[in-house]
Amino acid sequence: MLLIFDLDGTLINSKKDLTISTNATREHFGLPPLDEETVGSYVGNGVAMLVRRAMGPDATEELIESALQYFMKFYRTHAIENTRLYPGVRESVQELAAEKHKLAVLTNKPGRISFDIIGALGLGDYFMRVYGGDSLAGKKPDPVGILTLMQEGAARPEETLMIGDSAVDVQTARNAGVRSCGVLWGFQPETFAAFPPDITVREPRELAGSVGLLLNT
Repeated sequence: MLLIFDLDGTLINSKKDLTISTNATREHFGLPPLDEETVGSYVGNGVAMLVRRAMGPDATEELIESALQYFMKFYRTHAIENTRLYPGVRESVQELAAEKHKLAVLTNKPGRISFDIIGALGLGDYFMRVYGGDSLAGKKPDPVGILTLMQEGAARPEETLMIGDSAVDVQTARNAGVRSCGVLWGFQPETFAAFPPDITVREPRELAGSVGLLLNT
């Protein structure tokens, strides 16, 4: 199968570094800090939307653009200071790769930073592609990322699975006509109430078994 993973909240716990970068940006523009759970709820639709949400509804477009530039400069420097793989992710990725599944990352985080994080955490050799929100013509929930990866991986829809922690990932899978797997350890599993995935897993070690079950259905 072609297994397409979201990044933040699925493979990596990046909430602390995202919060630090968000609050550094808010402080630079004279705003008080936000807590990690609030910042985590802003993640999933790309950095521009994260910054827009973090700056608040009264922020002007000019302010948002300046804040985005500040955030990106800060985050590039601090993106992996506290970011870690979720427990069990490394072993699950290794197991799935050993079973000859094709693995890819599709995230709305910028592509260069995403690629660097995957490499720094020692998973670069396992993924055939790492696509970010700026890698293709559209970002999730636009299906272009999944459709491109299916073409590159020579995978049919029934051989493709999108794995992520939020409704955005489920919507992307539906838009591409493929199945979805929701992980319950990430940033926004509560959003599955509105967009239920085809299957859910409670911890990374369940991934290989769940993929095996899908292969037999």
